[in-house]
Amino acid sequence: MFVWGGYKNAPVRGFYDFYLPRDEIWIYDLINGVTWTRRKTKGSVPPSMSGSCAICVDGVLYLFGGHHSHGNTNMLFMLNLNSRDGDLFWEKLECKGTPPSPKDKLGVWVYQNKLIYFGGYGYYQEDSIGTFEFDETSFGNVGLPRGWNNHVHALHLDSFTWHRIVTTGKGPSPRAAHACATMGNRGYVFGGDTWIFSIKTNEWIPFQSCHAGKPRLWHTACASKEGEIFVFGGCANNLLAHHKAAHSNAVLVFSIQPRSLLRLSLETVISLKELLSDSLDCLPKHLLHYVHQRFASANNTCGS
Repeated sequence: MFVWGGYKNAPVRGFYDFYLPRDEIWIYDLINGVTWTRRKTKGSVPPSMSGSCAICVDGVLYLFGGHHSHGNTNMLFMLNLNSRDGDLFWEKLECKGTPPSPKDKLGVWVYQNKLIYFGGYGYYQEDSIGTFEFDETSFGNVGLPRGWNNHVHALHLDSFTWHRIVTTGKGPSPRAAHACATMGNRGYVFGGDTWIFSIKTNEWIPFQSCHAGKPRLWHTACASKEGEIFVFGGCANNLLAHHKAAHSNAVLVFSIQPRSLLRLSLETVISLKELLSDSLDCLPKHLLHYVHQRFASANNTCGS
């Protein structure tokens, strides 16, 4: 797991909001899970930003957009994480085609060497395809007014060319601070309501789930090999209403396809652990190890 950028709320040199260092990246080994490692970076280092959209493809980190001290940007950077000499160098990419408008808090899907970006909050783009909703509170601020959008852009990594996508179907409303995940040839977006984007046909499809009516923003989403999408954390209320942020530690699970017979069987064993405790040793070793891991995880888990 790689962490870059962001900002922090703390009194430093008279300021209460400041951007975190731009020339470092934090790495956490998900397999060994021992500790965090901080790596210094060189090259065309991006400005210090928050709300940028990052995705890792074949060991290369692509960083798009964000908000820095002078406003939103639509710059694109890449960082090769496969460096053999130990140094990590940023490279600013100059792409062909029309890029998305300068924005932050957008989402991205990955499909067949393409990065597909959706939504975000930033400046208005006159020749955009889609809907833009102005933020009325931004008109009195210094600089151009900003707002939310539901635009879709694709970046072809083989040629570094931007392509504006014309979508079909009644799509989601303009939004930002949502979360995206890819499964097969479909992109999923959750940010209060749930939508499917058919990458092959560019069609929006509404997705009905048991989590309707559970607002989230600033959360994360990821797809599993079991055909599920996990949404974690975020804020569960409307920050624009000036309410105190209701941070959530809940995990929302979206089942995209039926669970395997093995998965159903193991979950039944776990749910009946007291009844089957004397027979667990009959399981194959790798399945017994999985069951014991689930028992330990259940005992150590707290929150909702």
